[in-house]
Amino acid sequence: MHEDLPIEEIALAGVAELKAASSPAERADAFARAVAQMFDAYYARSRQIPWLAKEAFETRNWPRSLELSQGRIAMFGASVERAAPILKSALQEHDRAGGSFWPMVEERYRALIAHRYEADLALAYLNSVRRHIYQDSWVAIAYDRDMVDRTGDRPSFLTRIEASGAMTPALAKAIFTLPAIQASWRNIDEDAALVAERMNAVLGLSDSSGLTGIDVVEAGFYRNRGAYIVGALDLGEHSNPFALALLHSEAGVYVDAVILRETTLRHVFSSTLANFHVPVTGYRELVDYLWSLMPTRPRGMHYSTVGYNHVGKVAVREQISEGLEGSGETLTHAPGPRGSVTLGVTSPSTQYVLKIMRDTPTENYKWDYFAGVEAVLDQYRQVHWMNRSGSMLDNIIYTNLSLPRAMFDEALLQDLLEDASNTVTLHRDEVFFHHLVVQRKLIPLPIYLESCSPEAAEMAVIRLGQCIRNNAASNVFNKDLDGRNYGVSTLGFVYLFDYDALERLTEIKVRTNADRESGEDDIPEWFFEEGPIFLPEELEVHLRLPNRDLRRLFREAHGELLTLEYWTRMQRLLREGKVPRVRTYPRSTQLRSPEAGLIYAS
Repeated sequence: MHEDLPIEEIALAGVAELKAASSPAERADAFARAVAQMFDAYYARSRQIPWLAKEAFETRNWPRSLELSQGRIAMFGASVERAAPILKSALQEHDRAGGSFWPMVEERYRALIAHRYEADLALAYLNSVRRHIYQDSWVAIAYDRDMVDRTGDRPSFLTRIEASGAMTPALAKAIFTLPAIQASWRNIDEDAALVAERMNAVLGLSDSSGLTGIDVVEAGFYRNRGAYIVGALDLGEHSNPFALALLHSEAGVYVDAVILRETTLRHVFSSTLANFHVPVTGYRELVDYLWSLMPTRPRGMHYSTVGYNHVGKVAVREQISEGLEGSGETLTHAPGPRGSVTLGVTSPSTQYVLKIMRDTPTENYKWDYFAGVEAVLDQYRQVHWMNRSGSMLDNIIYTNLSLPRAMFDEALLQDLLEDASNTVTLHRDEVFFHHLVVQRKLIPLPIYLESCSPEAAEMAVIRLGQCIRNNAASNVFNKDLDGRNYGVSTLGFVYLFDYDALERLTEIKVRTNADRESGEDDIPEWFFEEGPIFLPEELEVHLRLPNRDLRRLFREAHGELLTLEYWTRMQRLLREGKVPRVRTYPRSTQLRSPEAGLIYAS
């Protein structure tokens, strides 16, 4: 995906200009032009990907869809990592030491990108190059505010369909056509009738009381094997967000589900799933519109969801700082038991948890060997790049980040300096992090089960089993199946959030003691095998469900997770590429019964 970008060629041409320059100003010019050309190459390729994802959906090229998702995320950092050493080799000693060289580079670079819509991304690219060369701090760019003025005009990608009264099949068909999907529909008339019937029934629309208009994003939202049409139904005094989930079978495109609740839409757009590809150029306006549909979801997460992770990083950093300033709080230890590998940090009002890697695990570390901090960070990076199957949180990983000391509780700060001294250092009034992982805040499952209603506890246990199943379908196995590694969101969904013990399911040795005779005391054969070994019948014990009723419910709902047969079957299916797709919206939203043999979106 990014290997064929001409990044090295551009960097080498820049080096030649650097060496030929006769003055510091000319050297700064050459350096700035080289980085601007590198960014242009990256950005042009990045902007192609949403249209390629649309084509992959139209042609049912699912391997291509997954490749595009992973390539787009990695492309920004990979292009910088390839070019920075080449550019660094041409810098003179006084250039490397700082001084006036870099300010001149930035001044000339800003002039090159002035008045460009994506100037914020371009400046972030320059700062990433600087950080790789000088190994200095990550710097937030003033996205949305200082770089580009907003006009306040209606976004060009938003189409208004005039409507009055009930939803009709004709209106539904008008919605279907807006993304201009170049593929045949299986039965567009039947889908239009079903969509109209569902919207009228759920929202109580009628000829005398109903729609006053429909707003639709013209572009589709593409992810893995599925696509969505997103918009809002104008009901006069208020609007109702909606999404139509599309799938493409051999028989053609069809609507699989109608999503009419904002909470369900938030889950579809959550950071526990792969990013969407949306073929529009106005990413700020797109985020503004998505935020208007889902205002309780942070803007930073909306940026990340549509593929602008670097903008999301800045927005999240600002949300944490502004939230602490507004509440007067400081960051302290996250609720729940402290991790043996990471230290969790948060405050009551912030929506995020900051995770810092310990230098060495605590005494209660469960495994014989610790691969080191960098290996753990690689686990978090892999989760960021993969399809998280709706059951794992995404991560934002900051490198070389400084935060004000005033943000931290002093007792916490001392713990960080003592237990994570290789990662955290204190410089006067600034706390410097070599690495910092940020995730959305969850309530740890044990804490949730202590305080929620019996009905909510039962739902959490059922969703815990589904979380484990979804991870298995993505070839992810959490060998530390302790319930404390799972958390519950504000919407009641259960997610895995701790990744230091992740393995590929296909690499796990699934064994059992269930076939041993009672009283048999010899050592089982699997005891001498190398590598991670899993005994399914012990899963329930590891999860630490707090009472007998919840344990019984787990066995009733997910009893096959306790069997050797389930896990070996999943391993076989994964190796054969036949694992079922993961469903990311409730069955109640589907237009047809799943027994009809229809596939699920992921």
